[in-house]
Amino acid sequence: MSTFIHDTSSIPRDAKIGKNAVILAGVEIAEGVEIGHNVVIHDGTKLGRGTVVGDGAIIGKQPKPARTSSLSYSDPFEPLKVGEKCTIGAGAVIYAGSTIGDNTMIADLASVRESCKIGSFSLIGRGVCVENGVTIGDYTKVQSNAYITAYTILEDRVFIAPCVTTTNDNFMGRTEKRFKLIKGAHVKTGARVGGNSILLPGVIIGEEAFVAAGSVVTRDVPPKKLVMGVPARVVRDVPEEELLQE
Repeated sequence: MSTFIHDTSSIPRDAKIGKNAVILAGVEIAEGVEIGHNVVIHDGTKLGRGTVVGDGAIIGKQPKPARTSSLSYSDPFEPLKVGEKCTIGAGAVIYAGSTIGDNTMIADLASVRESCKIGSFSLIGRGVCVENGVTIGDYTKVQSNAYITAYTILEDRVFIAPCVTTTNDNFMGRTEKRFKLIKGAHVKTGARVGGNSILLPGVIIGEEAFVAAGSVVTRDVPPKKLVMGVPARVVRDVPEEELLQE
């Protein structure tokens, strides 16, 4: 198999494209972009200047929910938009309907679903799953193997440690009532969530709060407080020297 580039796509002369890449209709690639081997870029996707796409990545695919899914899409989503100087890792999958800011990294084997907005200078680590309708701000780090459920909000300069789990459904798929109550966590600016912690549906983690590793957060966390335990409880203030500098 050889590289396929649809004749309606826009590819600059300095773009580097690997073997067996597939670039479909209406794709727009800016100057200095590098595309790895066996990459598939779906219709209309836009890649900003200097972005690098790793081997085997699938970029801009349209979602197709399972037959048993509560999601139902009648119209295709707008094409994926990726900003300048981004890095998309090997085997990453990013869906249509999402936008990614400048200088952001989506690491190897990560998945970003439809209707997500990810800011600039952020990191989505290896193997992270970002579900649909998630908003992630600037300079935010989501470390390896974290699960960011649908409708979660992570504001600017948030830190999510490895293997954190967020949830959005207290009924776990039972009853019609749940559809009105589904809501992900809201993690505010500068907050940090330690490894293997679990955030229950709709909890708010206040600005600069700190959730200790292994905690189960069942209620809102006040700003600048450290919580720990199962369920998580306030232990002390976050030290002044650990707060973000103005």
